[in-house]
Amino acid sequence: MAKLIVAYALWAVGGPMGLHHLYLRRDSHALLWMLTLGGFGVGWMREFFRLPAYVSEAKKKPEEVKRSSTTAPPVGLFRFAGQICVGIYFGSVALISLQSLSFFYLIVLPLSVGAGIHLVSCVGQQTSDLQKTLTTCIITSSIFYGSTLSPLPISIAASVTAAKNRRFKAKQRSGGQPEPMGPRLFRLSLAVLAFSAPLGYAVFHNTTATLYYISDCLAAILEMFWFFPWLRGALEYVLLLPYQILCALTGGRYYEESWRKVLEILLNEYSKREMDALKVLSVSEGATLEEITTSYRDLVKLWHPDHNPKQQDEAQQMFIQIQEAYETLMNRHRPRKRK
Repeated sequence: MAKLIVAYALWAVGGPMGLHHLYLRRDSHALLWMLTLGGFGVGWMREFFRLPAYVSEAKKKPEEVKRSSTTAPPVGLFRFAGQICVGIYFGSVALISLQSLSFFYLIVLPLSVGAGIHLVSCVGQQTSDLQKTLTTCIITSSIFYGSTLSPLPISIAASVTAAKNRRFKAKQRSGGQPEPMGPRLFRLSLAVLAFSAPLGYAVFHNTTATLYYISDCLAAILEMFWFFPWLRGALEYVLLLPYQILCALTGGRYYEESWRKVLEILLNEYSKREMDALKVLSVSEGATLEEITTSYRDLVKLWHPDHNPKQQDEAQQMFIQIQEAYETLMNRHRPRKRK
């Protein structure tokens, strides 16, 4: 009973970080929770009802745990769904932080997705065939080579393979001393560092790209509701809520007008694609709509394939780039017309 109370206490205090699993010596489960913040919150809430079974399992001696070497454990829908979700999650993190590496889609992406799926497969008393799971990941990744959506089919195919090759873990020797907490925490720390270091590097060394992406997302979301001013205002309030909370926690006052200026600056920042379009049309960031249109017309006349018979391929390629750049900048200016 005391062990169950401690487990519930750790679940309540640090459940998303897997503290109760560390206490119950479920290190694979603890690592999974550390990397996904409690199974994206869903798994952590579900464990409120699962903790008594975990504690009961932890109390059993190795020889008391029933495992069959011939019969595979039953397929769990929650585990299978978790494998797919974690595989996509690991693959997405790899796409964000490691996509610039050579052979990314042939080696890095399948290894990342396979590691996530195998981690879910090793939760509890079950495990799977890592070699077959990774082989499926590599084959599927080569089929969907270059696609940003490839983590989805890779995760599905590898999850099916892991489910087909599931088995119980080998029995531990009875009478052995439990492993100390130090080495366990050391291994878990290395795994967390291996997962988070590339992502942290990508975030801190691509701050500008991250701000551009955030500003594009905010602008797109707010412009979707331009015809409902009240709904746009409510959505803007929700988006600014973290800023208001920060002001409240730090004792600062929330000035709506000052934040609106910051938001306006943020939404007016040019994205990388728009910066490239400005270069193609040879105009500055402060160019007006008339200046952009004038430059576009001049460049279209200059690079029209009919006017460049000796270099039609180059002219055709440049003509397409000019058209795409003009459309990109027009999309930026159109919302302002509605205002």
